[in-house]
Amino acid sequence: MTTVALIDDHTLIRNALAELISNFDNYTVIHEASDGEEFFSQLRVYEAPDIALVDINMPGMNGYDTAKKLTVEYPDIKILALSVEDDEESIIKMLRCGSKGYLLKDTETKDFKLALDEVRTKGYYHSDLVANTLLNSIKPTTNGKSIAPIIHYQAREEEFLKLACSVLTYKEIADEMCVSPRTVDGYRENLFYKLDVKSRVGMVLFAIKHGIVQL
Repeated sequence: MTTVALIDDHTLIRNALAELISNFDNYTVIHEASDGEEFFSQLRVYEAPDIALVDINMPGMNGYDTAKKLTVEYPDIKILALSVEDDEESIIKMLRCGSKGYLLKDTETKDFKLALDEVRTKGYYHSDLVANTLLNSIKPTTNGKSIAPIIHYQAREEEFLKLACSVLTYKEIADEMCVSPRTVDGYRENLFYKLDVKSRVGMVLFAIKHGIVQL
C-alpha cells in the first residue's frame, strides 16, 4: 500500500483529494496538514508517507520551504507539487526545492493517477507542463558552439542521442540506425547512466543545454 500525505491550507481541497485517492487501488492517505509546519509536527509522531502532495501558497510554511526541508530531513519521501500556479518561475523553483513532479489543480483524474503511479515506481513524473517549462528555460549559447562536458560516449551513442531528440520512436530510431531495437535499448540505458538522467526527456534537455542539438 502506497501512503500519501496532503499538505494544503484549503480543507475542502484536502477532503476532495483524500476521497479521490481512497478510490485508487493500493493508495491511502495517512496525513493531512494545512501547511509545512503542521506536517513536520505529524512526522515527529507518526510514520512518514511514501508521497507528499504539497501546495505552494500556504499561510504558514509554504510549499518551497516545505519541499526543501523534506528533501534534507526526509529524503525518502517523494514530493509532488499540486498548485494553481502555472508560471515558469514557480514550476522551476519548486523542482529545484526537491519536487519530483508538478501538477496543476485542474489536472484530469487519469493524469493525477498517472503522476502518483510514476512517482511511486520511477521516482519522478515529467508532465508535458514540466518538460515544456524546462525547454523554455534553457537559453541557447551565444556563439552557437557546443558547451558539452566531457562525456565518453561512442559515436553510435552520440548518433542515437541526436535521433532521440527527434519525434522518431525508438523502433524508428533502430531502423534509421540499421540496428535492432535491443541495440537501441542498450544505447539508451548506457546514456541514461553516462548523462545521469532517467528518461528521454532528460536526454533531450541535456542535448539542448549543451549544444549537441539546436532548437
